[in-house]
Amino acid sequence: MRFALGVEYDGSAFNGWQYQDHSPSVQGAVEQALSMVANHPVRVHCAGRTDTGVHATGQVVHFDTDALRSERSWLLGTNANLPKNVAIVWVKQVSEEFHARFSATRRRYRYVIFNRDVRPTFHAYRTSWEYRPLDIETMQQGANYLIGQHDFSSYRAVACQAKSPQREIYDLKISRDGQFIFIDIEANAFLHHMVRNIAGVLMAIGRGEKAPEWANEVLEYRDRRLGGVTAPPYGLYLTHVSYPEIFSLPHSETRIF
Repeated sequence: MRFALGVEYDGSAFNGWQYQDHSPSVQGAVEQALSMVANHPVRVHCAGRTDTGVHATGQVVHFDTDALRSERSWLLGTNANLPKNVAIVWVKQVSEEFHARFSATRRRYRYVIFNRDVRPTFHAYRTSWEYRPLDIETMQQGANYLIGQHDFSSYRAVACQAKSPQREIYDLKISRDGQFIFIDIEANAFLHHMVRNIAGVLMAIGRGEKAPEWANEVLEYRDRRLGGVTAPPYGLYLTHVSYPEIFSLPHSETRIF
């Protein structure tokens, strides 16, 4: 049988999603907890691997098992064996055609900036701190250049292993709520560090260091070495993954700030 899971986690205590032998990972924690419930080793596959310090409220994974457990038993039993900074939000049995990564059609991230002149305490590892005032209107003007299908070579990590730099951004909006600034972005898929590199460029524009057109200039360079600074990981959240309706997956989205 194949099951899909909705997973949320605070990534600040983990060395990223992907399992590593000598470092704590979200994948390692989830697999260990599921294996306890299944009474056999379990390997999970995720919709998108997140880096060290990156969080998720809408990660989706799947796993295969011969263990006969109800969806509720998987949910309660797995959460009972997980650390407090990781939780399974929902469980659903799916067909063998479902794949958490390859069946996904869209992914949505939110990047949270704490914008005040004094560094944060409670939000230190859950937001990206910027002490200089940011103008969200100019940030939005720069963001508008990135919407659509483009070659995002300038916005991906040098070590990115994706075969193609082509990605399509469907939505990219900048908003403010008091001291918090949100960058909400949805695309068919993302390259390594793509969201953080976009955030770095937009923050430079918001500070007035660059004109909004610079976002497009960086895009046209198609060269990461000519791009902006990579923003810190702590403000980044994977908030939702979309799938075809045929799979009828639950939709739950935890409010961030």
